Amino acid sequence: MKNLLVALSLLISLSTLAQHQKPFVIPELRDWQGGSGTFTVSAKTKIQADALEIGVASQFAADYKKMFGAKPKIIAMNKKNEKDIRFLLQPDLLKEYGDEAYRIEIGHSVLVTANSTTGLYWGTRTLLQMLEQSNELPQGVITDYPDYPKRGFMLDVGRKFFPMDYLQSVVKLMSYYKMNTFQVHLNDNGFIQHFGDDWSKTYSAFRLESETYPGLTAKDGHYGKDEFRQFQLDALAQGVTVIPEIDAPAHTLAFSHFMPEIGSEEYGMDHLDLFSPKTYEFLDGLFKEYLEGDNPVFVNEYVHIGTDEYSNKDSVVVEKFRYFTDYYIKEVEKYGKKAVLWGALTHAKGKTPVKVDDVLMNVWYNGYAQPHDMMKLGYDVLSVPDGILYIVPAAGYYHDYLNTKHIYENWTPAVIGKEIFEEKHPQIKGGMFAVWNDQVGNGISTQDVYHRLFPAMQTLAVKMWTGKNVQLPFADFDSKRKALSEAPGQNRLAIPVKSVAGVVFEVKKPRQGKALNQKLDDIGWNYRVSFDVTARANTRGTALFTSDNSVFYLLNPQDGRLGFSRNGYDYQFNYSVPLGQKVSIAIEGTNAFTALFVNGELKDKLETIPHKDDTHVKKDKRKWVQTLVFPLKGVGKFNGKIENLKVEYLGD
Repeated sequence: MKNLLVALSLLISLSTLAQHQKPFVIPELRDWQGGSGTFTVSAKTKIQADALEIGVASQFAADYKKMFGAKPKIIAMNKKNEKDIRFLLQPDLLKEYGDEAYRIEIGHSVLVTANSTTGLYWGTRTLLQMLEQSNELPQGVITDYPDYPKRGFMLDVGRKFFPMDYLQSVVKLMSYYKMNTFQVHLNDNGFIQHFGDDWSKTYSAFRLESETYPGLTAKDGHYGKDEFRQFQLDALAQGVTVIPEIDAPAHTLAFSHFMPEIGSEEYGMDHLDLFSPKTYEFLDGLFKEYLEGDNPVFVNEYVHIGTDEYSNKDSVVVEKFRYFTDYYIKEVEKYGKKAVLWGALTHAKGKTPVKVDDVLMNVWYNGYAQPHDMMKLGYDVLSVPDGILYIVPAAGYYHDYLNTKHIYENWTPAVIGKEIFEEKHPQIKGGMFAVWNDQVGNGISTQDVYHRLFPAMQTLAVKMWTGKNVQLPFADFDSKRKALSEAPGQNRLAIPVKSVAGVVFEVKKPRQGKALNQKLDDIGWNYRVSFDVTARANTRGTALFTSDNSVFYLLNPQDGRLGFSRNGYDYQFNYSVPLGQKVSIAIEGTNAFTALFVNGELKDKLETIPHKDDTHVKKDKRKWVQTLVFPLKGVGKFNGKIENLKVEYLGD
């Protein structure tokens, strides 16, 4: 009898050990019941779906092909389900967890079920992340759903333009990690002290095409109305809701540059004059252009009206600010939309009523809006604590990169500044992190920004979906997250697959004026690109290497030295390639510097340095960022030759 009990105990222990551990995906799975076998996804695996599920199934098949090279065949749902992946809508499934919930049962087949297409779609993101790590799926049952319904990111495109393809890439990244709310901050301006303390010279931009006000739209980069409308629709198909923001009545220098009479002479021309009827006429016309009609430019339910950081020095102005806020909440609602606004009603305490019902407030700094007070008034809120979740690249205040360890271990949307609420408080609808580009003209590139938002996106995705239920230690998460891609078919970081250090490619004799035809059009940090070059007589602006993002010059257009350009910024090394002489060049790049080696010797190192134009600036001096993601799409045509091109990835 004793031996039998020992044997049974051993059998139970072995059975427990044989059960698979929870698969690693981002965000961490809510519930996992592990089995003991595996399901192999192969070229023979088909996808089963009927009419209701076909959209999700087709997207999964297309993304699978981008990632793994083959597109699974889609067939109608049938009972012969061995070795297939099946998608099934079940309206009553997991209803208590909301319409983002889904279940994945992995056995001799894979069954993905949900009560909505949104849930099914999130299930495909989980499957693709698992398949990135292995085509052997562990058998078991996943039940997954989020703690918070709005999981967001905000990008300031007003002070730095990001092309439409960049916004589309952000949507793909967000979608892959089940982040579902993308706020696009469409207008803003630089700081006056960086422009000679002259409002007329201070940079400002409004990024949408406007036919109501020709000349308002920024000339250095903007979005057409049709393309912005389509962008929102495409994002919806990926589970992401875009919230466009027109920020007023502060941060509005673009408006007063266009129409000076609506600017405030008392509080600064980046403030609107709240007492001028022309201010309201102007903004009414602007909102009308994007909100009216059966096919409005702003597609979705929510529109952000700004309302942050207006002066509160005068009680009369405070009351007028409150009137303005209430007015534009109702103006947006007039077109069937709901308003989102920055919290400012602690900063602007007063008697003038401001609408509460069906208004969503971004609570960002407790001095401007005390979360407890705002929720007591009845506002639903998004948790956007600036001291934790604001990125301002290379500014020296707020974060350059978010402290992902602190966020992972300590933050959920229930933590708003120093106030901590119960988890999943019904008025806390979720959270959002933000990239602000305050420091206009500091050399920051779109690739610099992407490098900052990628680890933040992965980390915040966990904390807004799984909340306090995260079980994996941060060190393990931080190591494992790097094995996952940005999104199907996307690599804006421009690093080799699986981030494996070593030689990426070599070309003995690159052909001038031709594409290199490599998998990477650029090489991201950390890299080393080396080559031998012999130069003869050339003109300024002669390129050695090019891509869609940058140009590396043999003779830069400014002074003929070796250098590069990206995002409208130009850089020069303190070195000129001698004519008629073969030299060995190597460029090493990180997110902090770009270094030049000549014949094995370090010649120059372009680092982040104080901005030369800010010597006399007293507050918020700018840095000058000199990074380069190296261009490798094509070789320029010049008088001379390149040999022995070698591209190495040095690891993260």
